Amino acid sequence: MTPAEINKKWSELQDRIAQDFDSDKPDVKVMLFLIGVQELGQGPRKFSKRQKEELMHIANCKLFSMMGFYELEGLDQDGWPHWKLVQVIPNYTLLEQEMVIKTLIINYFEEEIN
Repeated sequence: MTPAEINKKWSELQDRIAQDFDSDKPDVKVMLFLIGVQELGQGPRKFSKRQKEELMHIANCKLFSMMGFYELEGLDQDGWPHWKLVQVIPNYTLLEQEMVIKTLIINYFEEEIN
């Protein structure tokens, strides 16, 4: 996808999520949080600040596993997934990072949720 296509799909996804949750347009952090909650699979509930950070980490690992960088090791005693890095992630520029993460989030919602 070109950057223009990514940005168009990103905006459409933001609109869809905002409508589904009756909220403002979510940014990347909110999208990562939602993916983390989905991947945890324990439903919505109150999370501590640390748990929210861990959920965003779970989301990043899930997303980058789609590119072969992470592999799911398993679940801990509380049912939280743990991932291991299997390939070093390239040093992307800030713009490349933004485009990669948006593309992965778009793909996640297209493949995993639909």
